[in-house]
Amino acid sequence: MQVVVLAAGQGKRMRSVLPKVLQPIAGKPMLAHVLDAARTLDAQRVCVVYGHGGEVVRERLDAVDLAWARQEPQLGTGHAVQQALPHLDDEHVALVLYGDVPLIGVPTLRRLVAAAGDARLALLTVEMDNPTGYGRILRDAAGKVVRIVEEKDASDEERKVREVNTGILVAPVRHLRAWLGRIGNDNAQGEYYLTDIIGLAVADGVEVTTVQPDAFAETLGVNNKMQLAELERIHQGNIARRLMEEGVTLIDPARIDVRGTLTVGRDVEIDVNCVFEGEVELGDGVRIGANCVVRDARIGAGTRLEPFSHVDSTTMGQACVIGPYARTRPGTVLGTDVHLGNFVE
Repeated sequence: MQVVVLAAGQGKRMRSVLPKVLQPIAGKPMLAHVLDAARTLDAQRVCVVYGHGGEVVRERLDAVDLAWARQEPQLGTGHAVQQALPHLDDEHVALVLYGDVPLIGVPTLRRLVAAAGDARLALLTVEMDNPTGYGRILRDAAGKVVRIVEEKDASDEERKVREVNTGILVAPVRHLRAWLGRIGNDNAQGEYYLTDIIGLAVADGVEVTTVQPDAFAETLGVNNKMQLAELERIHQGNIARRLMEEGVTLIDPARIDVRGTLTVGRDVEIDVNCVFEGEVELGDGVRIGANCVVRDARIGAGTRLEPFSHVDSTTMGQACVIGPYARTRPGTVLGTDVHLGNFVE
């Protein structure tokens, strides 16, 4: 299985000099979240399609396991995938992902890949109460997918359809290569739509199947800072739930931010408005007071951080008491039962 990640969008509505796919979720670029998912799937090859002004994207996230394809000019999603074809092997299937859809889940993608098998085209679709702006999934009387129609090209009757296309799909590369060579741009946008391959697949007798995501939020894209903030809270909510499932007491699950990896022991308690960055490990019975910031730290069992403390690149022993309003600078190493009082740096 191979992966193509479309990351060429300019993101004008972000109103930022930073390319859209580099906007952060949990302190990490959106595109990095998508690449993490691709790597978890053990993809044989991952190709990122980037666009005009996107050299900073490649510079920021380049790695030995990535191939890069430039899309310029940007003529639609079908045209974008065409740019990746030289990097793909016809003997495998290709999974198409999007660099601005950062919450896509690996279990959902595994089901999608399994549904495609070696010869089918599998689409990730969702049901929406208000599908405005999305391409509609059109089925025949037997319930089989026949094509996708974009909002701007849909009739009034077609716009009533609630099942929509997320854009995420899996298809055999050999078919994908042929279909993309046959699509046109005779539509309202004058673009080459990836969705047009569905009708071609049906015409060629290739089975088209669909899969629904484990959670609707997995399919949400980001086009502006409001949507970015909404996905940040969804992502942090998911992290909070996982922590509580591991036995952590969160005084308010809606007021915690994890921007890295947080490893916890038993009977850990975290008060409100705490931020964890980088690699943080909390031992058994650790108590984190309100409004603390902890970055790249290892905190021993039974240690207590009082409110408004700032811990940076620090190793602490067991049963320490830090703060309130204390700060440890990078490189600090504290032994067992160390006390740092108010406003100590």
